[in-house]
Amino acid sequence: MAVSALANTRVRNRRPRSRSALGGPVQGWLYAAPTAIFVILLFLVPLGLVFQMSASDWPLMTGNQGPNLPENYVDAVNLRLFWESIRFTLLYTALTTVILIGLGLGLALLVQESTRWKGFLRTAFLVPSALGLASASLLFYVLYSPIAGPFADLMASWGITFLGTPEGALWSTIFLIVWRYAGFYMLLMLVGLQGIPDDVYEAARIDGASRWQTFRDITVPLLRPTFALTTIMCVTGSLLAFEQFYILTKGGPDNSTMTVVQLIYNVAFQGQNNLGIAAALSVLVLLALIIINVFQLRAFRRPDES
Repeated sequence: MAVSALANTRVRNRRPRSRSALGGPVQGWLYAAPTAIFVILLFLVPLGLVFQMSASDWPLMTGNQGPNLPENYVDAVNLRLFWESIRFTLLYTALTTVILIGLGLGLALLVQESTRWKGFLRTAFLVPSALGLASASLLFYVLYSPIAGPFADLMASWGITFLGTPEGALWSTIFLIVWRYAGFYMLLMLVGLQGIPDDVYEAARIDGASRWQTFRDITVPLLRPTFALTTIMCVTGSLLAFEQFYILTKGGPDNSTMTVVQLIYNVAFQGQNNLGIAAALSVLVLLALIIINVFQLRAFRRPDES
């Protein structure tokens, strides 16, 4: 009797445990299902369609006309503005990344100090980030206008044109991007700065380190993860720049501000109207982004990380 009662007790204790063990994976899949469906429908399916289009003769109006694997990529590389757009996109990316990260760090150091204007400055620097990029581009397009802009008379008297020359169009667009995103990068840098323990700075002051030595030997090394994040975000966003140049310059003057993404748009919907070549360009940009991001992650990796 004792043995039978002990066996029944073990069976009763085992049943709920098995049901919970079975329900765990099922609940996990149910929780992950909405995100998985979202990723599949809005990322993997369009990505597969892009690869299919890049390997096919796919005019805009008539649709898929059959396999065309090597020709699309050859035609994409041989486009008249392909290498010019790459050169300009890399130049714009380098300038924007250096200015935004440097200015974001400077603003973060400025608002980090406990002053009476700290809250006001943080809000003032962050407010432009709430404005959409397309709306900000339209706003600056009016400001830069030599006819309707508020600086029209001054521009006419001094002979200044913001968007009429290649250099002016480039720096005018960079100024828009810096105004729009400087507060956002300031916020990221500020989070990184606040994550550095005060004890480290206190020990440096006790050892007699100057402000520059503290910044060089403590702040910058401990901000490595923040620098990695901001650099990847800034480089990726700059390489995919489209709205600001499409609204402000349309790639001009004389195609001097043509970015790679704008070239993809022009090939797909203007001029050639060829989705196959545009998809091939998109695949090349995707591969370049993967390579660049891997290189950045390796560059910012600490020596002790495997």
